[in-house]
Amino acid sequence: MSSTGKLLMLSLAGLLLTTFAAVAAGRCDDDVRGRELADGCQPSGTLRPSKSHSCEDCCKAGRSYPTYACSPPTSGSTKAIMTLNDFDAGGDGGDPSECDGQFHRNTERVVALSTGWYNKGSRCGKNIRIRANGKSVLAKVVDECDSLHGCDSEHAFQPPCRPNVVDASQAVWDKLGITGDDVGEYDITWSDA
Repeated sequence: MSSTGKLLMLSLAGLLLTTFAAVAAGRCDDDVRGRELADGCQPSGTLRPSKSHSCEDCCKAGRSYPTYACSPPTSGSTKAIMTLNDFDAGGDGGDPSECDGQFHRNTERVVALSTGWYNKGSRCGKNIRIRANGKSVLAKVVDECDSLHGCDSEHAFQPPCRPNVVDASQAVWDKLGITGDDVGEYDITWSDA
C-alpha cells in the first residue's frame, strides 16, 4: 500500500475514533464504567428530548440518551453501580414507587433496579443483598430504575437509567458505611437474598 493510502487509512481511523468519542460524550449517563459493567447488554434505542430542564442532572434538549431493555445476567455476585435516590414525596425519584404505589422514607432500606433486573416487577417486595467494602445490607425492591423511558415528569426529567444500576435510599448507603464524596455512585455487587 502506498504511503498516501496508509495516510488516508490512518485519517479515517482517527475520524472514526473522534466520532465515537463525540457520540459517547453526548450520552450523559452512559459513561465508560457503566458500559464496562453492562456485560453485553446493548442499547435498545435512544431518547432525544426536545426540551431542556433546569435541574443539574435533567435531560438536555437535542442530546441522545440510550435506552436498555436488558440488564447484565445475575449471579451470586452481580456487579452494579449503586446510585443515590430519594424515594420520599417530592424527592428526586419522581412518582411513587412502582411496586406498591407508595413513597418511602429515606430511613428505609429500599432500592430500585434497572429495568432488566426489575423484570416486570418479579422482584417487587423481595430483598436483595448489597455488598461493598466488606459489609453487606439487605434492601427491599420497591421500584424500577427505568432503563427504557425518561426525560419526562413521571421520571423527574431524568435520563433513562443505565442497565446496571441499583438505585438505593440513604439508609442503604449509611448501613454500608459509605459517606462523604463517595456518596452518589459506587461500585457494588448484589444478589437475590
